[in-house]
Amino acid sequence: MSTTDATTKAGQQREPDAPAAPSAQPLPRFETSIVPRATISGRALVAVVAIMTFLASLTTGAVLLVCAAANEWQADVAREVTIQIRPVAGQDMEIEVLKAVVIARASVGIAEVRPYSKEETAHLLEPWLGSGVQLDDLPVPRLIVVRIAPGAAPDLAQLRQTLGEQIPGVSLDDHRSFVERMRAMSRAVVALGIGVLVLVFAATVLSVAFATRAAIATNRPVIEVLHLIGAKDSFIAAHFQRHFLQLGLKGGLIGGGSAIALFALAGLASRSFVGTAGGDQFAALFGVSSIGVQGYLAVVAQVGLIALVTAATSRHTVKRTIETIH
Repeated sequence: MSTTDATTKAGQQREPDAPAAPSAQPLPRFETSIVPRATISGRALVAVVAIMTFLASLTTGAVLLVCAAANEWQADVAREVTIQIRPVAGQDMEIEVLKAVVIARASVGIAEVRPYSKEETAHLLEPWLGSGVQLDDLPVPRLIVVRIAPGAAPDLAQLRQTLGEQIPGVSLDDHRSFVERMRAMSRAVVALGIGVLVLVFAATVLSVAFATRAAIATNRPVIEVLHLIGAKDSFIAAHFQRHFLQLGLKGGLIGGGSAIALFALAGLASRSFVGTAGGDQFAALFGVSSIGVQGYLAVVAQVGLIALVTAATSRHTVKRTIETIH
């Protein structure tokens, strides 16, 4: 071997290894939403949804309170009947009252019979006639309140016939007309509440539709580029649906949470006035001021329903609007 060959061979042995080819590494992925998250229109839509949810929750709570009060009134009135004895010439009113009490107590299904005295009758008339009025010269009837036993169904027709045969000037009122009016009033309140809820949901749908079209108009170049690279309409609609679902949930939670807090504060305030004159009168007129567990669950269900309506409206609007871009 020549010296030149040896030197060349040693130089090749001392030559460092050539660097290996760089391995292919995946590029980082940056996922961004098609619809910008923080926009003025998005915040405005959250406010609109919050207001609509708050109004819908107030309507639902008011309907539940009115229906509960009406049912309580109907139950109280249905458990009582009133016997009225009008003054008749030549008849002793006290004897006729005692006779009516005996007949009523002898009837099956009667739990309590309470006749009103002259003083109590005068006290009942004070709001209309004033105090200190002498009722001896006035044809003021006497009242007897008959309370029906729980679960009993007395024969009121037979009781009315027996009273009419033995006592002149007597009448029995089972308050049926009043109960029917209360039922009609509660049905009217329910119908009015449903109408308000329909209007609230309609306003929410229109607001979401306009907001979705505004978002599509703002992001039209992005949508066109996505179409050019082969994105399907369902993919684009899913992004808008997810975006508006989040906005609907946020607005619904704000409005529904505010309504729940208001109902809770109203219930605490009413319980703090229990035992006072104003509190007793309010309870007698409106019943309980708490919507109960069912009311709170109804408010939570409305929050979810409004969010779903928001998402469904945006998806439908996106699909119809994208068709015009093709």
